[in-house]
Amino acid sequence: MGRDIGLSLVYRDMWQSSGKYMPRVDQLVRVAEPIVEMGCFRRVETNGGGFEQINLLYGENPNKSVREWTQAFNDAGIQTHMLERGLNALRMFPVPRDVRKLMYKLKKIQGTDIARSFDGLNDTRNLKLSIDYAKEGGMVSQCCLCITHSELHTAEYYINMAGELIDMGTQEICIKDMAGVGRPVTIGKIVEGVKSIKPDILVQYHGHSGPGFSVASSLEAARAGADIVDVAMEPLSYGTVLADLLTVHEVLRDAGFSVPDINMKAYMQARSLTQEFIDEFLGYYINPKNRLMNALLIGPGLPGGMMGSLMSDLENNLVSLNKWMAKKNKPEVTQDELLIALFEEVQHIWPILGYPPLVTPYSQYVKNAALVNVMQMMKGKERWSLLDDNTWDMVLGKSGRLPGKVGDELKNLAKEQGRDFFEGDPQDLQPDALEDFRKKMEEKGWDTGQDDEELFEYAMHPTQYEDYKSGKAKAGFEKDLEEKKSEESAPIASEAPSSVPSVVQPKTLDIDVNGEKFKVSISYNGDQAPASTAPVTQEKTPVAASTNGSSGSKEILAPLEGTIYMTKDSSEKALQVGDQVKVGDIVCYIEAMKVSNAVKSEVEGTVSEVLVKDTDAVLDDDVLFRVN
Repeated sequence: MGRDIGLSLVYRDMWQSSGKYMPRVDQLVRVAEPIVEMGCFRRVETNGGGFEQINLLYGENPNKSVREWTQAFNDAGIQTHMLERGLNALRMFPVPRDVRKLMYKLKKIQGTDIARSFDGLNDTRNLKLSIDYAKEGGMVSQCCLCITHSELHTAEYYINMAGELIDMGTQEICIKDMAGVGRPVTIGKIVEGVKSIKPDILVQYHGHSGPGFSVASSLEAARAGADIVDVAMEPLSYGTVLADLLTVHEVLRDAGFSVPDINMKAYMQARSLTQEFIDEFLGYYINPKNRLMNALLIGPGLPGGMMGSLMSDLENNLVSLNKWMAKKNKPEVTQDELLIALFEEVQHIWPILGYPPLVTPYSQYVKNAALVNVMQMMKGKERWSLLDDNTWDMVLGKSGRLPGKVGDELKNLAKEQGRDFFEGDPQDLQPDALEDFRKKMEEKGWDTGQDDEELFEYAMHPTQYEDYKSGKAKAGFEKDLEEKKSEESAPIASEAPSSVPSVVQPKTLDIDVNGEKFKVSISYNGDQAPASTAPVTQEKTPVAASTNGSSGSKEILAPLEGTIYMTKDSSEKALQVGDQVKVGDIVCYIEAMKVSNAVKSEVEGTVSEVLVKDTDAVLDDDVLFRVN
């Protein structure tokens, strides 16, 4: 037999790349035994990423979940690994040093062996503490190369990055192909290059199915010297997740590699339990489109792990957009048209944003900026007329160094808005926080927990932890689930759809002929839609139009759908009746698509009416304030 290749089951990622939630701890404990008995896994991904936040949203204790879920694998000698986001650790924004350091110590105690660390910008500075703290805490440090495809992201770029991480002391390298857009031959070259730097370093390949490259990439990685390949399993393989265990197993065995046999009886039991979890409630949170592979993802390069939120955002914004279109007597936009427009906008703005690797959270930032741009431009406004603070922090260097140069249009916009670029270490912007949270817990009478694990949860996820402790999270989840059950007769089935959906086809194209733009309609399957040769024009629509003619008041409208927050922090004062506003003043914030968007006034005068309050849900174009 040929060289041994290990397999790792990414059970956590299977769920979080499919939908919003993952199984409860009682379900995880049940499925652990058959996964062990399958006998083919060297490793299992158990936690990390959004795992702990999801537990808190359920109203469950994530520390209990990690301890109980990892126990069976620890007992069987199967290594467990977690995913963490470097500077952002287990959340979407930066984490103080002392909180990061405690995380590794705790997760090792709780049963997690390997810390798979990645930086969303591939800034190795943000991974130095991950390497040091993981090793100090007794964990294995595995650092990721976040794979994407551009003129900057070449095999040489990644090999050089791996060299830096190896020099910093990482013990393993993960080829993290989060969108599955890494071209197979290039993946092989990267693995080969890493091994040329340090032949004995363990290399693990992680490739999502997305556009369809991952099986070939798994084989190329193995041939180039990879030691372990990540896989998923039915009923949650392929689609936006990873390639299936059975497929990859057979491909590797056929290529002459030595892979352990699969206990198919145990496999079917694990498969059946996973389906049971879907049928019980998790399927209500899985978009059926996430179960399909999509070659359209080759262009924008968006990762499978965020496609669930993308489709949800698309559906919600489409409703708001079409309400606006109806008010303006304009034709409705289809979901396919909005999706194509979004993908094209991602490709357009990605270089302008400095080519951030499209991985959490930066894939969300690029997608959010693109979707907001599309929505704004469809309503006649300018690109970049609404850009959230999280994306600005990325652009300005507060999250780390971008691989490419920020476009001049954003540099000029930053200057106009008085925003400064940051050249230092992003970690220095985050003061230590554990003692502050310890005092808060003492004041509330809360126990800091075994090994300070409850203190860690509070410091890592303050809002979610408070909602968990109050019971608000559990009540909210149960209410949401009941609503979903009443809306649908059954959750999404895992079996393959009876018919393959048609490929998304554009209905119109904008073309340029000798400098003059034309909009051309396209027909398919004999549909004789008339072609239009009218030049493309962009209608400018004011943000705030007077709708109260009797008083002459002006309105400040919601620029997008989301949740209202009157202030961002305690240093701000909520806008009230009688306050003066000028053009450009921030009047409130709208949280949408996991980021906060500052709403700026495009009118000036005295506030005569405040029509919203904290946590109100608003739709695009809702009236927020009236101004005289």
